[in-house]
Amino acid sequence: QVQLVESGGGLVQAGGSLRLSCAASGSISSINAMAWYRQAPGKQRELVAGISSGGRTNYVDSVKGRFTISRDNAKNTVYLQMNSLKPEDTAVYYCVARINWGDSYWGRGTQVTVSS
Repeated sequence: QVQLVESGGGLVQAGGSLRLSCAASGSISSINAMAWYRQAPGKQRELVAGISSGGRTNYVDSVKGRFTISRDNAKNTVYLQMNSLKPEDTAVYYCVARINWGDSYWGRGTQVTVSS
């Protein structure tokens, strides 16, 4: 069984920064693509950033230049550094990872609230 646990969310003023972490544990021989999604109230869940097993990254246009996704394969952890936060970044942030070239697993989410 595999678990993903996010941490690092919280309340921050506009212009501030947060760093989210997501650690995977369990029966893992390899972690393939990893990503962060977010869901704001009343909106659909959207892909924020993704990173391949080789380190290739992609971002939604609204966060380019402000957010950075990275991973530490030795720690089975993916990070999301969020700078210059805006109120519209307020959402629950979820990480997802494809494990052992099989199923994808989701974390339970961490709340990020940006005040104006």
